[in-house]
Amino acid sequence: MTHSSRSPAAALRLAGLLYLLIIVCGLSAEMLFRGPLVDFGDPSATASAIRNAVGTFRLAIAADILMAAADAALAILLYIIFRPVAPVLALAAMVFRLIQSVMIAMNLMHMQSALLLITGVPGLSTPEAEAMALHALTLHAHGYDLGLVFFGINSLLTGYLIWLSGLFPRVIGAGVALAGLVYLTGSALRFFAPILFDAFAPAYGVTILAEGAFCLILLSGWTRHRRIRGA
Repeated sequence: MTHSSRSPAAALRLAGLLYLLIIVCGLSAEMLFRGPLVDFGDPSATASAIRNAVGTFRLAIAADILMAAADAALAILLYIIFRPVAPVLALAAMVFRLIQSVMIAMNLMHMQSALLLITGVPGLSTPEAEAMALHALTLHAHGYDLGLVFFGINSLLTGYLIWLSGLFPRVIGAGVALAGLVYLTGSALRFFAPILFDAFAPAYGVTILAEGAFCLILLSGWTRHRRIRGA
């Protein structure tokens, strides 16, 4: 097998590894490390939980930093993969994904602010610091959903690129595009109809399935063509 025939498969597998890292870090940060510690209705309980598990809270920050870095790398790699298919659309998809990556990284300052407030800030009473910390965590949650607006647009573009390219089964492209609609809808509800957000939350299962399927097919290094033109 020649180097030119191996390179595309290697690029796909690297993209799959990055996607897997993003999924694992994102789910771990929210469901294992951060989520169990935060009660948005109880500043005192949240502060107490974080004080008793500072290391776990910091793991959530670390996981999100790693996720944002991997997301930026994946944005560039997917651009390289899809550039021969539609250069302008591939560039647009990369830009929107990079915007999301930057927003996730910058948004982590809210988590760090909450940690600093909870672990002690001179001149602030404990109840005041705990209330400010919970507010910072609320801003983090909203900032995350704001970043998902740009990721939703990226997912729509990526889904269309998958469909257009013929490199992968079109059902993968349709699933990724559907995930984009879920992200956009969820973020819209968070900002404009928050009372409906919790009822819509189960729809995010679609995003896990769609992105998981895309991740697996990237990891396999398989495409419908023997090689990616221009890769």
